[in-house]
Amino acid sequence: MDMKTEIAARTQAAEQIIKQYLPIEEGYQKTVIEAMNYSVLAGGKRLRPILMLETYRMFGGRSKVIEPFMAAMEMIHTYSLVHDDLPAMDNDEFRRGKKTTHAKYGEAMGILAGDGLLNYAFETATKAFEIEPENSNIGRALQVLASKAGIHGMLGGQCVDVESEGKEVTEEVLQFIDKLKTAALLESSMMIGAILAGATKNEQKIVEQAARELGLAFQIQDDILDVTSSTEVLGKPVGSDEKNHKTTYVTLKGLEASAKEVEERSKHSVELLSSLVVKNEFLTNLMMELVHRKK
Repeated sequence: MDMKTEIAARTQAAEQIIKQYLPIEEGYQKTVIEAMNYSVLAGGKRLRPILMLETYRMFGGRSKVIEPFMAAMEMIHTYSLVHDDLPAMDNDEFRRGKKTTHAKYGEAMGILAGDGLLNYAFETATKAFEIEPENSNIGRALQVLASKAGIHGMLGGQCVDVESEGKEVTEEVLQFIDKLKTAALLESSMMIGAILAGATKNEQKIVEQAARELGLAFQIQDDILDVTSSTEVLGKPVGSDEKNHKTTYVTLKGLEASAKEVEERSKHSVELLSSLVVKNEFLTNLMMELVHRKK
């Protein structure tokens, strides 16, 4: 399996699905819609929609019911990046090699574009009912989407992250931040795929655990790249953690120990997924690729 080719094909397919669900740029509120679409179409790995689709396929899912959730997940992820980049947060002017939303449209429109994407994500996800109105799993999938993005998920992690800037942070608090801020949306993506395909509660729990380990490894690798990579390779400013006085695994444990933790957690993630009866070779290979990425 040529992973580069396979990933490129799946990324393109996910991109097309996402584009189908973007709002039409019209009406008096056209500017905020343009800013929303600019944010989503600025690039990216489309990792979360791909993980969702591949988990769905692993459990035998074949319907288009997964597609509005794929688009919704990317909208939620994008809104978090738009708000992350704001002057009150990380104050970054470039992401994925392009101007951030607030740098292009102004701070107020950046805030509104993020708000718009979050709201439109749920409007989009509910379109799954139009595809399979009798599918009772859609309700549970919406529940997971909401909880993992909110105060007990990504938003909660972001809150603790902001409050921790400039302070000494323990490994326990750092792990809490990373579990919620980064891992929660990966958990949500893979769980939704499993739920919509009819996986058992025990299978869903294993998928959630595997995604959590993947998310932690992914974030630690991100911390490493913030120190070792370049703006040209990464597509966004490096050294932003240091600039914002953030404690990361690298500042807490050093590069070598952080790299070792990436290896251990990614290996555990794959082991958990491999314990399931159902298999998806591409999915497990993708998980390993993600934590060894250079950008």
